[in-house]
Amino acid sequence: MWTGNYKGLDVGSGSYELNPTVWDTIGAATAASGSTIPTAFGARPPNVAKDRTACTAETWSFWLLYLGPVLLHNKFENRIYYNHFVELVQLINICLQFEYTPADIAKVRTGLAAWVEQYEKLYYQYSSSRLSACPLTTHALLHIADGMEAAGPVWAYWAFLMERIDGHVVATAQLSIIKVQYACEEQIRLGPPKHGLSGAFTHPSYPTCALLPPHRSAQAISDTLANRITICLATCFDCHVATIKKYFNPCEVDQWAKVERLDGGDRMLASSMLTSTEDRRDATYVRFELLVDANARNKRLAPRYVASSFYGQLQNIFVVKLPPAAELELTEETTFILAAVTECKVTAQNSLDMHYYRKEGPLQVVDITSIQCLVGRVQTVNQKEWALEWVVIDRSGSLARAKFNVDN
Repeated sequence: MWTGNYKGLDVGSGSYELNPTVWDTIGAATAASGSTIPTAFGARPPNVAKDRTACTAETWSFWLLYLGPVLLHNKFENRIYYNHFVELVQLINICLQFEYTPADIAKVRTGLAAWVEQYEKLYYQYSSSRLSACPLTTHALLHIADGMEAAGPVWAYWAFLMERIDGHVVATAQLSIIKVQYACEEQIRLGPPKHGLSGAFTHPSYPTCALLPPHRSAQAISDTLANRITICLATCFDCHVATIKKYFNPCEVDQWAKVERLDGGDRMLASSMLTSTEDRRDATYVRFELLVDANARNKRLAPRYVASSFYGQLQNIFVVKLPPAAELELTEETTFILAAVTECKVTAQNSLDMHYYRKEGPLQVVDITSIQCLVGRVQTVNQKEWALEWVVIDRSGSLARAKFNVDN
């Protein structure tokens, strides 16, 4: 309907059609975003304006939830159409939760009813000649809350999921037969090797992650990196930088290229260890969480630490060892796994909690446990200032947030 190609309908009394040039630009931006969205997020988004045959249900779902709210912003002549679209995104986000409260279901019921009424006003326009603008799927939205009450989370029984599972089972069986018949298991392996994290480095002090090769052993690092590591350790031990310098040897730092959050987490890459590959999908931008003193600007108040989320590019992964040191209260050699990141300086966020930024801050070093997950990015233009900016795509949700023991 937005492209003027829906069952022969014109806009009637509305103004929802997008200029063809605008839609082409949105399609091109969708395709370009594939390079800055990690493979873990799904298939590379196709050009939705030029290549509709490549758009699956999964493609449209990802576009609806993450790309559409960014790329459609300020594109309609009347903002009411964009706001109406975002309301649908917010309601679908609730539908895709792992569990619901009665208040969630009530919000879906009243929210979708109001959305359908607004849809009829904007697109159907209460005209019998435009009855084709009201397909059965629009009416079906009114029954989603009933299904949630009767059968639980929709992801457990929606036909789309069942079809995907069925297709996966069939495809897996077909591949198994081909592997046996032609003895080509290794040649057509579609996933990572089954022998686990080959060559990985793990440490009992860091049970949530594993470091993966390539690996540079005991090499000297730059003065800048050494200073950042020293500051991080001084903060950790609550001591002066000079004290850390007595025990930290910047010529004996191990570097690793990848870190994986165990038990189903993301695999994140350090940009400084990557080789240039033309079709690589960027898996170096991450969400990391730190404790921030809410009273930092008022020195008269005692520190009050709160967990805060940040976004940035993972630059380096270090393994640092400190020898026994009485003034650091270390009775034996102690291993630290640290990460160097450049923070994305967030300037704004929208109603869907998507964060906008234009610049990245200086390098800082944090404990590797602060690094939570991969994020994607999509570039857009701030039409008020005609400046390029990035929007962070964070699919992790509240279930993946770090939990801090402030007393420890």
